[in-house]
Amino acid sequence: MNLVPARIRASPALVRIFPFALFVVLTALQPWVSETLMYWVYLLKTVVVGAILWALRPLIPEMRWNVSWEALLVGVGVFVLWVKLGDIIRAAGLGSFGEWRVSGRSFNPTARFGAGTTATIFFLFARVAGSALVVPPMEEVFFRSFLYRYIARPDFQSIPIGQFLWTPFLVTSLLFGFEHREWLAGIFCGFAYQGLVCWKKRLGDAITAHAITNALLGYWVIAKGQWQFW
Repeated sequence: MNLVPARIRASPALVRIFPFALFVVLTALQPWVSETLMYWVYLLKTVVVGAILWALRPLIPEMRWNVSWEALLVGVGVFVLWVKLGDIIRAAGLGSFGEWRVSGRSFNPTARFGAGTTATIFFLFARVAGSALVVPPMEEVFFRSFLYRYIARPDFQSIPIGQFLWTPFLVTSLLFGFEHREWLAGIFCGFAYQGLVCWKKRLGDAITAHAITNALLGYWVIAKGQWQFW
């Protein structure tokens, strides 16, 4: 059975929008379900969106992972920025500037299921896998393949991947930042990933950099107990 309706598969725009939109909708459900069910919703959206991306890969030729020293450098650099920028801002006396004030639950299965339990290990693995393997291609395709080029021209496929354009560069980076709790770090992150796309003239290095950032952040959250990042 095909996971994606034919109407979506027939539209170059929708195949790039649909996985991201579905992920956002399922994410919006998480605060409205029980604390235990929240973890299952995360697993659901990871598995479903991951399967959809896999099914759509022949229709999104730019969604190809590329490993390069530039991707490694950007991925590690963004991780360091993400975990340290808030400390720098607070040390400067600016309080929580750069972060949305949210009262929702953080993703902390240790607090819910206990340290070292099977459930905790399972959901931690699901979270790291989702953030490092599913989120990077999903977000990079939406923001830096579709939205960036669509802002420049509705016939977005006529714009080459990696063409530098000021308005799309700024707008997509701002929107990318604002969808994250750490919005200021997210904006700088958007600059870095889009800059990498413009530098390498392909999307795959940004996907890899994004995956490196998220994998390192997952390690940091678990090792240091910094659950606020999730």
